[in-house]
Amino acid sequence: MPTHIVLHCRDGYPLAAQFWLPSGPPRGSVIVSSATGVQARYYARYAGFLREQGYAVLTYDYRGIGGSRPASLRGANIRWRDWGELDFDAAVRWMLQRDPDGTLVGVGHSIGGFLPGFAAAATEVDRYLSVGAQYAYWRDYAAPQRLRMFAKWHLFMPAVTALCGYFPGRRLGWLEDLPAGVAHEWAFRRARLEQSFPKHERAEVLKRFAAVSAPILAVSVSDDEYGTPPAIARGLSYYRNADTRHVQLSPAALGMERVGHFDLFRERHRDGFWQASLAWIEKGRNPWADEAQPAACRAC
Repeated sequence: MPTHIVLHCRDGYPLAAQFWLPSGPPRGSVIVSSATGVQARYYARYAGFLREQGYAVLTYDYRGIGGSRPASLRGANIRWRDWGELDFDAAVRWMLQRDPDGTLVGVGHSIGGFLPGFAAAATEVDRYLSVGAQYAYWRDYAAPQRLRMFAKWHLFMPAVTALCGYFPGRRLGWLEDLPAGVAHEWAFRRARLEQSFPKHERAEVLKRFAAVSAPILAVSVSDDEYGTPPAIARGLSYYRNADTRHVQLSPAALGMERVGHFDLFRERHRDGFWQASLAWIEKGRNPWADEAQPAACRAC
């Protein structure tokens, strides 16, 4: 079982986190960052697997989610950007304080694989593994599902959020409840990320992402309606000074009929994806080199 700790962000916000420490000297450290509206406990089995392999692992709930949720989400001034700029930043700083000289790897799912670029401390991470990482620009959704997903996340979600003061995702059986700021950022995201922010903030946003030089291995699955090749490429394009590689796996190659956006962190991938991911985490070796994809973005 993990040790439950509290991370303190630069603005004073406390985050609920879990620290997984191996029985012997750690081979390295890993931070696992969640998808939007997903609690850290969803990644507990993967974190436990990494601990079994000798890694110290940190999982954490973003502000507004799970154990980091305030007493009321109504009126909570929480932005998607805060999850990277403040929350991921706090996770990196805590791990560096604990082990300043060891290897530190960031594993991020969906928005968790994209948001490190907001954090000043992101430059201290040695390498990144992202899974289905993108920032949900609607034109990048898989074509057969695009209209349905647009209606769900870009029409219905902001309308309900305006009525409730937050997005009641749990009541709807979709995701965890989302702060209004996060829901609106998702719903009204533009093709160019920086255009979603005030003009005076845009240069700093781009500068933060460009400062990351650690290699990034971006993994997607061919039946993921969110993490399509254009979506992955759009996100990677902001990390212009990093060595970025994109591999797209098929469900058949993973021994499955269906994988989609969430499945790779389920226990049934222990002997497949989980085991293969160790090559990148340990040595920065791409175990799926034959699946490399061109990093083309049609609107970047």
